[in-house]
Amino acid sequence: MKRTYRGSCHCKAVTFEADLDLDQGTGKCNCTVCWKQRMWTIGVTPADFRLLSGEDKLADYGRSGDWGEGHHRFCSVCGIHTHGHGKIEAMGGDPYVSVHLSALDDLPVDDLVKAPLTYMDGLHDNWWNPPAETRHL
Repeated sequence: MKRTYRGSCHCKAVTFEADLDLDQGTGKCNCTVCWKQRMWTIGVTPADFRLLSGEDKLADYGRSGDWGEGHHRFCSVCGIHTHGHGKIEAMGGDPYVSVHLSALDDLPVDDLVKAPLTYMDGLHDNWWNPPAETRHL
């Protein structure tokens, strides 16, 4: 069931809310960006994500290519990543927002750990399959 959660960076300069259905699953990836951040995310449509404050404080690390584009957004004050967005052709080409679950302020731990989890082998561009090793993710 979809529920509205509130989130923020560490210094609270960036705040947001997102309508999430944790029963639809969360994800962890082994690509170099996700691995270095120990990222745990959930994807939503842009309509289900609302930036409440801090647009002027958000920095952007973006990449693009023939595969599409992706933007990793983080607070320029404290450095905490809150979300990402983009459009990836292999994922249907629709715009997406990826919410960092660790940035949610009101997510009960029990709800997080019981949510389905999918592992993705982004390191080898094998997004639809889990990597051989997931213990470190």
